[in-house]
Amino acid sequence: QVQLVESGGGLVQPGGSLRLSCVASGRTSSSYIMGWFRQAPGKEREFLAAITSGGTINYADSVKGRFAISRDNTKNTVYLQMNSLKPEDTAVYYCNARRVTFTGTTYDYWGQGTQVTVSS
Repeated sequence: QVQLVESGGGLVQPGGSLRLSCVASGRTSSSYIMGWFRQAPGKEREFLAAITSGGTINYADSVKGRFAISRDNTKNTVYLQMNSLKPEDTAVYYCNARRVTFTGTTYDYWGQGTQVTVSS
């Protein structure tokens, strides 16, 4: 089992920045794909960014150029640097760890989420 704990959320003004952190513990592995998702009230959970163990990164178009994902395998931590925040970025942000087996089976682990509110 893998436990994920996010931190760094809060209230920020439009145009501001926040840095989210997610610490993994338990049966962690640097081979896991780490990602960030968010869910706004009344909406489905939305993919934001993911990073593989080798450093390959993918971003959703909605955050490309504003958000940056990174990971420190020595600390079992993944980060999401969020810049130029907009009110529509308001949501609960979730950390995800994905294990992919040799047969292609995937196992997803989720954190409890951290609230990000962008408002003046």
